[in-house]
Amino acid sequence: MGRFLAGVASCLLLVSGALLLWQGRAQQPQSTAAPEPRLAAPVTTAPMSLAPIPEAPSADPKSREEKRFGRADKNDDGRITLAEMVEPRRKAFAKLDKNANGTLSFEEWAYKTIEKFEGANGDGNSWLDPTEYLKTAPKPTKRKSCSC
Repeated sequence: MGRFLAGVASCLLLVSGALLLWQGRAQQPQSTAAPEPRLAAPVTTAPMSLAPIPEAPSADPKSREEKRFGRADKNDDGRITLAEMVEPRRKAFAKLDKNANGTLSFEEWAYKTIEKFEGANGDGNSWLDPTEYLKTAPKPTKRKSCSC
């Protein structure tokens, strides 16, 4: 019982001490008189005449869709053929088509993933344990430092 009473008394002392410190450190803000304003030189010149604002440049009359159409229409004939539509995808397809037969097998499509798995599977048991799987983590990209 004595410990409990001593604890209560010490808490009360700490709270009252903190309150006294807080109240004792408060300072009244010191107000100083504002300095006298300095007057600028008297204006004796006539108001300036401003040059007229030039015409703003006109916006491009092509809409967003017209621009997109223009990028896809490679020969500028006003029509988009199937060849023009699939041309941007040919390079990506050629990279995946390892045997250059014009078709993609699943193995060709998943080539990088299979290669990554085989590189991480050091013991050749056709499955990855946690330490082997750690090797498949993407490499961290280097962030450019800010030149602010």
